[in-house]
Amino acid sequence: MPVDDGAVMTGDLPAGMVEAVRDRLARRGDPLTPQGVAEALREEGRPVGDATVLAVHDALRREVLGAGLLEPLLRTPGVTDVLVNGPAEVYLDRGDGLELTEVTFPDDESVRRLAQRLAGVGGRRLDDATPYVDLRMPDGTRFHAVLAPVARPGTSLSLRVPRSRVFTLDELVACETLTEPGARLLRRIVTGRLAFLVTGGTGTGKTTLLSALLSLVPTAERLVLVEDASELRPAHPHVVGLESRPPNIEGVGEITLQSLVRQALRMRPDRIVVGEVRGAEVVDLLAALNTGHEGGCGTLHANSALDVPARIEALALAAGLGREAAHSQLASALDAVLHLDRASDGRRVLREVAVPVRESSGLVRMAAAVSFDDTGASDTGPGIDALATRLDR
Repeated sequence: MPVDDGAVMTGDLPAGMVEAVRDRLARRGDPLTPQGVAEALREEGRPVGDATVLAVHDALRREVLGAGLLEPLLRTPGVTDVLVNGPAEVYLDRGDGLELTEVTFPDDESVRRLAQRLAGVGGRRLDDATPYVDLRMPDGTRFHAVLAPVARPGTSLSLRVPRSRVFTLDELVACETLTEPGARLLRRIVTGRLAFLVTGGTGTGKTTLLSALLSLVPTAERLVLVEDASELRPAHPHVVGLESRPPNIEGVGEITLQSLVRQALRMRPDRIVVGEVRGAEVVDLLAALNTGHEGGCGTLHANSALDVPARIEALALAAGLGREAAHSQLASALDAVLHLDRASDGRRVLREVAVPVRESSGLVRMAAAVSFDDTGASDTGPGIDALATRLDR
């Protein structure tokens, strides 16, 4: 049955009942209480049974607090993302690919109203003049919205749910993201203080894997995390997190990832971690990894491990670092790339471990060291000797 954030059929409630009670309470300025709902129902000539009063009160409370109708989806065990594509399509992801839910909104205005309320909770503006917003909610949920008609088929919402706990490598093996040999290799990469990037597309589990790997860092080491939105939750006793900040409505107050990487260098880090490398901060990260900060790591969006040099080059060029300098820094800064992908059945899997190789031209290419297919079978590649050398140094 279609469900709405307000003017909807909620259980057995007739359409329009919740809307009418909401409007009457708003006109009178009354607080949202069961008593106020009962009085408003009487004035509307509606049924005033206990079940009806509680159902209307619950519907209005969902609208005022939390994420409305999306709240049950956000509390679904294992959920990582909730996506709204206009009023008729609401999806969730529990790690096995997107699932279409039965939740729907009656019209785009209901989605828009929810989006604007969530943006307001985060202290941001969302209207026709500023039709998109990206923020972190107080509970850590990452919220992004684009209003219609900029978004089609209607207002689009994307909510990324923070993990309540960190997966261990053994748990990632159990859910077939990693194989036993793959997990052993990743342990060696972390304990060997190799500098690495976790790469992959959206929703492939980069943050999940990075959190699990950071949990393996010896407890005597100090981790300084630099993130656009705080998502990494390593099970480690010494973690300092730095979070960037967008400009406010007046266009001031911005704190960039690049500036935070520079601050991290002055905080006596044993390992610098950039939650997602996607801008000018790549230059400072490469410089840090080239000045004695071993074991640094981060995530990067890339379609394959082979694409990493091109992605790094593009980001560095945009930040003013020349092509030759970018490749030179990359060759000496990075030890390995751990690439994640979606298997044919939707599982997130470690697809490849690759190493950078510098060619005679001075440019860097990636060489596969170990690759894994959907069944978990592995194969070594031309980069295996270079990886072994890095692990044994």
